Amino acid sequence: MEDIRHYMVPGTCAHLIGIGGVSMSPLAEVLHRAGITVHGSDMRESDAVDHLRSLGVKVSIGHRAENIRGCDYIIRTAAVHDSNPEIAAAHAQGIPVFERAQAWGAIMQHYKNAVCISGTHGKTTTTSMMTHITMAAALDPTIMVGGTLPLLGSGYRVGHGDTIVLESCEYCNSFLSFFPTVAVILNVEADHLDFFKDLADVEHSFHRFAALVPENGSIIVNADDAGSMASVQGLTHPVTTFGLDAPEADITAENITLQNGCPAFDIVCRGEHYCRASLRVPGRHNILNALAAAAAAKALEIPGTAVEQGLATFTGAGRRFEHKGNYNGAEVYDDYAHHPGELHALLTTAKTLGYRRILCAFQPHTYSRTKALFQEFVEELKLPDIAILMEIFAARETDTLGISSKDLADAIPGALYCKTLDDVTAALRSLAQEGDLILTVGAGDIYLAGEKLLVQ
Repeated sequence: MEDIRHYMVPGTCAHLIGIGGVSMSPLAEVLHRAGITVHGSDMRESDAVDHLRSLGVKVSIGHRAENIRGCDYIIRTAAVHDSNPEIAAAHAQGIPVFERAQAWGAIMQHYKNAVCISGTHGKTTTTSMMTHITMAAALDPTIMVGGTLPLLGSGYRVGHGDTIVLESCEYCNSFLSFFPTVAVILNVEADHLDFFKDLADVEHSFHRFAALVPENGSIIVNADDAGSMASVQGLTHPVTTFGLDAPEADITAENITLQNGCPAFDIVCRGEHYCRASLRVPGRHNILNALAAAAAAKALEIPGTAVEQGLATFTGAGRRFEHKGNYNGAEVYDDYAHHPGELHALLTTAKTLGYRRILCAFQPHTYSRTKALFQEFVEELKLPDIAILMEIFAARETDTLGISSKDLADAIPGALYCKTLDDVTAALRSLAQEGDLILTVGAGDIYLAGEKLLVQ
């Protein structure tokens, strides 16, 4: 297989398919700044596309073979298949095709510090926390986060410092193309079972990811999470652990107090006080996310004052318990949770916030995940007072499994099944009462149901 680093040099021309995407648009900007001619294609106009055009990057709307004319190599996302006309044309013309993760891997080798934050869930929040910390420490970092962060006004930042922070996804083993100097593993659970065989296969992937860290780098792992600890078994690298329950954890939280539902606590590193964190996001899971970010900051020798400042200014990432408005006296929030573990963290936190009732409108993401984790979804969706199940968001799949959200609704006492977004909005409108918490939850387009509720 050819090495993308031989191509990613000034004077070459790269064509990016899906250039307006959350991790492709920053990639395009980084390559453009490095003296590489960049053009690309996307299915739709967007703010990201407008921004790239303002930099002088040519973007075509729609995928056509002629779009690749003049390029030396192609970079695509995992969602772009060989049947794409631009990929087919590249193969026919002998133009090499690389994955987005390979390009980011090549880029991060130019940074002294490459902080890669991985895990089944919590990646976006922890990467966002780390963004706030590195910005507070004036490191002028380059950032790649899988969601919109108010601090940045987008999901990325192209800095000039020697630190890059990336959300690192295990799907299709993407993060195995990376070169982390600091690898964070938040949790490891069975997910993406359309690609991985089982939990052991997922753990093996994370093991390979951790093994990419050089001997003088840092591996940071959640001591409270069995899957995370299993994934680093047998490594010769030193491992730093964080946690709340494991007494042997290197980095932990002490003197935890709550203010308006949000935790404040001392971060203690191997028995020594590092800083006092005051979070503006609720939940035990966010204490763990903050500990992970603090552990990464410690590895970069960032002073505790910058960690305090960074965490104190973080108010959440887009679609992570994001407040959307008030309808009929009910507060409306949206969250990206699409795995049972994420649902558990979201719903158990929600139950501590003092609302009269919790109404959860959930849209499962992919048929394979819904089928493989069916019983786990049922158990978590019993937690809200009323569960509203929208039909499954197919994403990259077609329904070959004969599974429907109605199957979930039938297994959950009192749950409602809604086929469309309009049906979900109508159900929420009829149910919402003063003092309720309404949650629209899922990785698809369920957030639109809440937005429709607020504008009608």
